[in-house]
Amino acid sequence: MHHIEESFREIKGAIQAKDIFQNVTILSTLEILRSVKPLDVCCMTTNLLAFYVDRVFKDHQELNPQILRKISSIANSFLYMQKALQQCQEQRLCHCGQEATNATRIIHNNYNQLEVQSAALKSLGELDVFLAWVHKNHQGASTA
Repeated sequence: MHHIEESFREIKGAIQAKDIFQNVTILSTLEILRSVKPLDVCCMTTNLLAFYVDRVFKDHQELNPQILRKISSIANSFLYMQKALQQCQEQRLCHCGQEATNATRIIHNNYNQLEVQSAALKSLGELDVFLAWVHKNHQGASTA
């Protein structure tokens, strides 16, 4: 997890400087994530990892090779975390309640309201919100 946070810190300023929609959020500054019950943390983490891997990292187009390397490194770490959580899902240890389902839907709706490139950039710039939530909810579990 430290590696992901460090990689993000190195590119955060450059990513957020390109964001022209300063008054819009995708992750809603943790309000959506705060509503997730402890039982749904695994599910929400899995959903957000999938959101970043399947949408954000694929939709974002980066021309700066240094930033692209950092984003690729973060994406690879997210893939590793996804595989680790997949084992929990296969053993049915990953409950998905209504709050997690609603939060995931809201995040995707927020993303869909922006043009794809802007949404991907915004979501990358908000990666620290997701990382802080993961850190708070997965203390003691080092998966990356």
